[in-house]
Amino acid sequence: MESKEDKWRNFGAIVVRLTRGENISREEARECWRQICEEEQSDLQQGAFIAALKAKGETAEEVAGTFEALYEYDTLKVSVETPEPLIDNAGTGADTLKTFNISSGAAIVGASLGLYVVRHAARAISSNCGAIDVIEALGVNVSSVPNAPRQSIEKAGIGAWNAFLPQVHPKTLARVMSQIRFGSTINIVGPLLNPTPPSYKVMGVPTRAMIDIEVQTLKALGFKRAFVMHGTDDESGKGMDEISTLGTTYAAELCENGSILEHTLTPERFGIARARFEDVASSRDVKRDALVLLRVLAGKDTGPRCDIVCLNAAPLLYIGGKAGSLEEGLAMARESVTSGKALAKLRDWVTWQNDKPADGLPILEAMLGQI
Repeated sequence: MESKEDKWRNFGAIVVRLTRGENISREEARECWRQICEEEQSDLQQGAFIAALKAKGETAEEVAGTFEALYEYDTLKVSVETPEPLIDNAGTGADTLKTFNISSGAAIVGASLGLYVVRHAARAISSNCGAIDVIEALGVNVSSVPNAPRQSIEKAGIGAWNAFLPQVHPKTLARVMSQIRFGSTINIVGPLLNPTPPSYKVMGVPTRAMIDIEVQTLKALGFKRAFVMHGTDDESGKGMDEISTLGTTYAAELCENGSILEHTLTPERFGIARARFEDVASSRDVKRDALVLLRVLAGKDTGPRCDIVCLNAAPLLYIGGKAGSLEEGLAMARESVTSGKALAKLRDWVTWQNDKPADGLPILEAMLGQI
């Protein structure tokens, strides 16, 4: 049996390799993360590995190994019964443009058009207001697991798992993420560690270089279709883990046959006027950001914020098979908002992702009264 000292030395040797710019195998990455999950390494050893892997730049094989360990050793597994496959659109975070919660709005719009959306999200770490913070402010119960999310996925077609709950990830995710203030491999795999694993994935990443790594990882992990994107603000050069209405978006599409297509998207392609960052920026206040999103879903804000929510619903509808193109998906998303379907779906979500409807609906109605 390997002694504790030998285990520490072998782990340290991998850290040294990473600091030299050497890649490690999928199996080595999986084993290192297993040891982190099981706390077989000291905090300093764990932190050194996490930082060294990020500084080198992850390969798809290293990311896949990371996912396998964190999913096996640190993720709740929950079965749901739905008539259609599941899809998720949680991004990595750690981007440089801090916007209001676009992805939650896109998820609600997608669910309103027949998709079964399973979100795996977190409270704010690298952003100002995390997705979990915002939907909680709208009345969704993000603390009752597994019953509330499972019930909501099956009954409302949308549900969210709070990544920081110890019931969801009992060993590693919250422990590590609460102690670091830099992007890590966990940001890349975190959105994939869904207790109800989807077959389809739309995912924003914080840099253009990460697109290929992420789409190759999704392919290696067996996703049927996926869309990975990084949006930019052409004026500042900063980026977001969304499709951007501020500038160019770079994306890669994983097709069902395993091929990967590259896309370069601009707002003009979709007939959308370019926005300014101020139009979509986070207010840095959870309640204000929730009200911003609510105004969009209620059809009261039809400007740049609505544009970017609907544009980010488009790949969900396209990858999920509800639309034949991004353009068709955008048109469907706009109709969902103007017809009231999006707001109705939010009500469904709040109704079902609570122990009792009366727990969440008064919160939502009070928020609606403020818009």
